[in-house]
Amino acid sequence: MEHQDKAAINITREALLAAIENMTKNKVVIVGDVMLDEYIFGSVERISPEAPVPVVCVENEEYRLGGAGNVAKNITTLGGKVQLFGFLGQDQAAKRISDMFAAHAIDDCCVKECDRPTTRKTRIIAQQQQVVRVDRESSCIPSDGGMRHLLHGVAEAMRTSSVLIISDYGKGLITGSVMDEIRLICEALEHKPRIIVDPKPRNFPFYNGVTMLTPNTKEAGIDWHLAAGRQKNEEAINEEIFAVGNRLMRELQSQHLLITMGARGMMLFMSQQQAIHIPTAARKVYDVTGAGDTVIAVLGLALASGLDPLTGCLLANYAAGIVVGQVGATAVSPKQLKEAVLTWSLPEVRQIAS
Repeated sequence: MEHQDKAAINITREALLAAIENMTKNKVVIVGDVMLDEYIFGSVERISPEAPVPVVCVENEEYRLGGAGNVAKNITTLGGKVQLFGFLGQDQAAKRISDMFAAHAIDDCCVKECDRPTTRKTRIIAQQQQVVRVDRESSCIPSDGGMRHLLHGVAEAMRTSSVLIISDYGKGLITGSVMDEIRLICEALEHKPRIIVDPKPRNFPFYNGVTMLTPNTKEAGIDWHLAAGRQKNEEAINEEIFAVGNRLMRELQSQHLLITMGARGMMLFMSQQQAIHIPTAARKVYDVTGAGDTVIAVLGLALASGLDPLTGCLLANYAAGIVVGQVGATAVSPKQLKEAVLTWSLPEVRQIAS
């Protein structure tokens, strides 16, 4: 199939700055897997005599919101409002998360279950490099009672929200039946809220008919057995990703699709056979942790503010460029986002159509 590059789309800094101003105070509802990110920072000066592994001398420890919690933090840091629905245990990790929710003005609507541990990911970092990650989690489906309570809360919350974000990390919350219930909730409302999904590849069949999905290239390509990006030629890579995106849209019947491509930027599918390539805004990359959370947070808040998908993706591209230049999952402030728009190069955005 041959594709035609159309004229570059005109983007102005003034329009993007005005869009940032417009995003504050709007509300987004999030349903997803909440987790605690624990960072242990230290230095390595020797190898262990017990095994060929480094000995890390701990210097500092930090706790941050991860998963759906990081999405929520990104939204409130930008000035938006959030109601967050998920599952936590009744343990110290849940207590830390609840305290951080309060600190970041996140409306905590999570269900607490005593027999379910809070997901915790511990990263040990030395000399600005991750040495190892330790996960403590359960991927079991939550209890029927807990799920009913959560969905009832979602139904009430969506009465006053135009966007619902699904943050699926595959920890048992998002199932086919849960997505069916969420679609019914949104379809029953007169204002027809939009559903945006940060997907887990094995759960792609659950997302049929949503407004937009935001997979990265690996998530999109591996699940559909397409080796996206295997060629070295830049044009051929875009052709491959264009094919991946069109297949995803055809199979899942989503209105839009955003494939994040790391150093190659993003490809936004406005419809089948019509995409827009947005080159990356990142200047340096230290850590991609949480970049997907930032993208869907900015995009969701932009749509809740009445902005179009392209403007939302452009702002998300700048925000992702900021967070990958820092270690660990972080959030972007309006000031940081404005500074990036003002001082970084404007992306050469081009349409790709069949």
